Amino acid sequence: MTIGIIIGIIIGAGIGIALSYTLLKGAITKNSQNIQKEAENLLKKATEDAELVKKERILQAKEKFLQMKSEHESIVSEKNQQIAIAENRIKQKETTLNQKLEEVNRKNNENNQLKENLTKQLEAATTKQAELDRQTAIQKEKLEAIAELTSQQAKEQLIKLMEEDARSQAMVLVNDIIEEAKTTAAFEAKKLVIKSIQRTGVEAALENSVSVFNIENDEIKGRIIGREGRNIRTLENLTGVDVIIDDSPDAILLSSFDPVRREIARLSLGKLVTDGRIHPARIEEVVAKTKKQIEQEILEIGKRTCIDLGIHNMANELMRLVGKMRYRSSYGQNLLQHSKEVANLCAVMAAELGLNPKIAKRAGLLHDIGKVPDTEPELPHAIFGSQLAEQFKERPEIVNAIGSHHDEMEMSNLYAPLVQVCDAISGARPGARREVVEAYIKRLNDLENIALTYPGVTKTFAIQAGRELRVIVGAEKVSDEQATEISFDLSKKIQNEMTYPGQIKITVIRETRSVNYAR
Repeated sequence: MTIGIIIGIIIGAGIGIALSYTLLKGAITKNSQNIQKEAENLLKKATEDAELVKKERILQAKEKFLQMKSEHESIVSEKNQQIAIAENRIKQKETTLNQKLEEVNRKNNENNQLKENLTKQLEAATTKQAELDRQTAIQKEKLEAIAELTSQQAKEQLIKLMEEDARSQAMVLVNDIIEEAKTTAAFEAKKLVIKSIQRTGVEAALENSVSVFNIENDEIKGRIIGREGRNIRTLENLTGVDVIIDDSPDAILLSSFDPVRREIARLSLGKLVTDGRIHPARIEEVVAKTKKQIEQEILEIGKRTCIDLGIHNMANELMRLVGKMRYRSSYGQNLLQHSKEVANLCAVMAAELGLNPKIAKRAGLLHDIGKVPDTEPELPHAIFGSQLAEQFKERPEIVNAIGSHHDEMEMSNLYAPLVQVCDAISGARPGARREVVEAYIKRLNDLENIALTYPGVTKTFAIQAGRELRVIVGAEKVSDEQATEISFDLSKKIQNEMTYPGQIKITVIRETRSVNYAR
């Protein structure tokens, strides 16, 4: 029963499936026919649309072609017009060039004709010149025969007369120029120098070569001398100073030409006497400490000097040399005071002359740094100082001013003569320097001997401490013009051959005396 039911169900299901398949197949066949018809309709419609689009595109292409053709024709027409204008312009230029070429040919013909005429005239002039030269030679021979002089001799006499006349006129002109310079330049220069000196006056300090160390009693002398003189020998060897202990009461003399050494010895003695321990080892220790103290003091002096003068950005080594000037002297004048005075004078004069006062002041302060070297150089102090300044990157104007302030280097800027003049002013002030008697007498003798070398000079007198030289000439041997020449030449010769502070006035005296006696 159950199996039969199952079989019946299976058969029923199979029949159902077969019916469903048949219905489905029929539906698919019907749909396929409909789809095919729709496809055919769509294809037909697409074909029609394509034909329409094709016709529209063809029409648009024809319109575009016609438009482009019209534009091309207009462009071609415009180009043709431009070509026609260019052709006309070229034809005009060609016509103008032809006209110019004809003009050039015409001028060439005229120039050739003119050249032929000039050639003929030149030949005629050459012929006339030859004839003129011949006539001149004949006339010259006749003149030489009449004057009994050759042309060369006559020329030499004429040149000699012209030279004498020119020399006389030149001396008159020189005198006029000198007198004019004296009346104008001398007044202005003196006013400038006096104004500068008045604004920068400093004390005149003369340095000695001996220092005095005061002591309380003479017992200290024995302690300083030490057993068998070992203490004093140690002190002299370490400081390089002569310690003079004599019968002078309560005083010990320290002698040396080096002020730095004298100062080291003086300070060392003060410390030793104050401490009370005086023996070679202690002396060596104190002298070494004092040397370091002096070195620091020298640098501080240099820095303070630069600050006081308003000088900045200077190398430490140059400031140390500036401080070292405090312990040096030149002809008895303190070198630092002298350099400060020169610096101030340079600044004032530079301001009056329109130059840079800072550069001038710096050059004036450093102009004598070559006098305080750590080692003794073989070069003059001006040249050595310029090398030091160049080594420490000072300005070229300052280097040249330092090196040329004694004319040992050629001056290349206006600061160089300014430093030279201010150096002479500072050294020439009364009381600023002292001169060795032998050198002073020799300078006076040299002045008088130079003047005696001129012909016609009878007597010479160097007066006013060598600041004026009076020369007496014979009136019968020397004329007034020659006396002027002697004064001028003598001033140049003294300036070139001698070294002296300030200036020397040369006065040439020529007089005629008639003496008779009434009896």
